[in-house]
Amino acid sequence: MTRRALVSVSDKTGLVPFARRLAALGVELLSTGGTQKALAEAGVPVIGVGDYTQAPEILGGRVKTLHPRVHGGILYRRGLASDEADVKARDIPPIDLVVVNLYPFREAVAAGKPFETCVEEIDIGGPTMVRSAAKNSAHVGVVVDPADYEKVAAELEATRTLSDATRFYLMKKAFAHTAAYDAAISEYLTAREAPEAAPAHFPATLAAVYTKAYDLRYGENPHQAGAFYRAAREPEEPSVAFAQVLQGKELSYNNLLDLQAALAGVMEFDETACVVIKHNTPCGVSTGRTAGEAFARARECDPVSAFGGIVALNRPVDEATASELTSLFLECVIAPGYDAAARAALAVKKNLRLLEAPRLGAARATWRRRPEEGRELRSIPGGLLVMDRDLGSVRREDCKVMTKRAPTEQEWKDLLFAWKVVKHVKSNAIVFAKDDRTVAIGGGQTSRVESVKTAVMKAALDVRGSSVGSDAFFPFADGVEEIIKAGATAIIQPGGSMRDAEVIAAADKAGIAMVATGMRHFRH
Repeated sequence: MTRRALVSVSDKTGLVPFARRLAALGVELLSTGGTQKALAEAGVPVIGVGDYTQAPEILGGRVKTLHPRVHGGILYRRGLASDEADVKARDIPPIDLVVVNLYPFREAVAAGKPFETCVEEIDIGGPTMVRSAAKNSAHVGVVVDPADYEKVAAELEATRTLSDATRFYLMKKAFAHTAAYDAAISEYLTAREAPEAAPAHFPATLAAVYTKAYDLRYGENPHQAGAFYRAAREPEEPSVAFAQVLQGKELSYNNLLDLQAALAGVMEFDETACVVIKHNTPCGVSTGRTAGEAFARARECDPVSAFGGIVALNRPVDEATASELTSLFLECVIAPGYDAAARAALAVKKNLRLLEAPRLGAARATWRRRPEEGRELRSIPGGLLVMDRDLGSVRREDCKVMTKRAPTEQEWKDLLFAWKVVKHVKSNAIVFAKDDRTVAIGGGQTSRVESVKTAVMKAALDVRGSSVGSDAFFPFADGVEEIIKAGATAIIQPGGSMRDAEVIAAADKAGIAMVATGMRHFRH
């Protein structure tokens, strides 16, 4: 039977109605600070922990619940003779329910509070009580999430006690709650520059806690189970993980991967732009005067591959754009927003998933990436690979002309466009670009020359007069010779091959321009 509950919460959502239901059952409520005040003001009977322990708060409130009468009441094992003797000798009544959530440390960090303020928001007594109650879940219930108030109250009203299954469920949530809290503290301290030295670029211990948002229908294939987990804090940049799904079927594992690829690609552009993704690699990228024009031009690059594709736009969707989008079967569209006419036009495609990421429509300066958001994590059995995300870019002045002929103004424009796209194509990546759009894309091949041939073979648009981006250097002249044969007139590539001289000679012989970026963009 639940006779006594300790209630001390930072998040007071639903607190008073829940406490009233406990009090109505005759449960004695112990509390501290703001929680005690809130309950008393609401007319809920409550006993201050200081009165209960006869030990007042000290150190400015740093020590309130760290007392044997509190933790003895939580941790003692009912029915164990030695524990029963201890609590009887020390007059320690049982505490059967602990309702605690923790100081708003993450909120203080997110608000940019000073270090000293953030340190004061590191909860001590709260996690200690949560862990004590969770450890003794055979006898004690622990509630850390206001979403569980209804479940707990209803069960107590029905039976006056919590079942073993419910206490175990609450135990798991409690330890996940404290683990996430400690991980947030660790992440904050890791990212903070120490007074005497800069921190290591990657910490010795990586604390990464994600909360399951939902189960997926399946993983990459139907025989693989899958789930989607979300980080505790929304990044400042546009995010698939926190985008709102407005319509359509449930998102799949592959949808989420492709949406991220599309979003990453369109985020390269300040101009109105569209990226069409198929199997995690671009099959068409374009800018345009309007979002609808950008999509139409991107689709034309490879209309066969665009069928069933994923589309990202960096401008809101209007009715004209929606009309373009409905001209082709698509799986998903992500954009900053959709007007009412666009929503109505797209609603006829009942299975089309529409996602809204409002930050995508803002200037990139307003969602500047933080260093801790610039990491990419990939797992291997028994391990985790961690690296900086590829946020590298180049300007015209960063490039070195390798050939006798320098690019024309139009070629420079096309080369820099191709360079923005090529880092999002699977290696070995080759992108032909002309007039602010891709005209042919080849990637995912085991040799660079094969990627060139694949791009040319698949091209639905005229590649003559285009400029080409390559994600890595040309190990031999054959790839450049195939580009020349196709009719392209300029190339942008990292440079640095042992055979650069041969590659440059082939370009000079054909009279094409070639520039080096000094930066590679492999994408595996």
